[in-house]
Amino acid sequence: MNALAEAEAVEQQHAEPSPLARARVQRRLTAEEAARRAGLTPEEVAWIEDGRLYRFGSSEKATLALLLYATALDISRREARRLAGLPLLKPTSKNRLLVLAGIAAVALAVTGVFELPRVIDRASGGATSAQGLPPTWKISVDVLNGGGDIAHTRRLADRIGSMAYQIKHVSRADRFDYPKTAVYFPPGGEEIGQRLAAQLGVEARPLPSGKNPRRLVVIAVPRALG
Repeated sequence: MNALAEAEAVEQQHAEPSPLARARVQRRLTAEEAARRAGLTPEEVAWIEDGRLYRFGSSEKATLALLLYATALDISRREARRLAGLPLLKPTSKNRLLVLAGIAAVALAVTGVFELPRVIDRASGGATSAQGLPPTWKISVDVLNGGGDIAHTRRLADRIGSMAYQIKHVSRADRFDYPKTAVYFPPGGEEIGQRLAAQLGVEARPLPSGKNPRRLVVIAVPRALG
């Protein structure tokens, strides 16, 4: 098994449409048309609709792309609350403040996905550096669906991305009968593989080959299966 090689074969997966995807379809727009309206690429639109904001690389880029996309779809405050499953508000000054507070909370949450791990590392006096390991944001990770559940795979990718790892690919593995979730590391990458495995509470296993010691592969398997 060469999971590293499998990581290069990114296969399009089909899942339940997100609220933003449903809003786009209701406007009878293709992803390409919506991308042109927003000044984004179709790939970036897919990242937004799938909730994979970590793919933008920074909180600022992710927040701006999300704002551009929502504006391009002309999503009103009322529709935004409906898509989020929230009760509709009457147009009062107090409710305007609540909406602004909600927007601020979303912006802070997006920022935290990218910045919190860096802040923790600096506050801890560079604990990872003390171990001689590179910081997590210098490590790339491919997350592969090894149990047949792409939704679980994407959630695990989100979790890994929240720790500031660079998520390169989220796709299917070579098969769906892997016994459990595991982190695979290439030659020279054992220590960073062990670190990510400890963070996820799973096993770390060696890859038979690989030229980049800072590139890991995670095979994702739901707990019910693994």
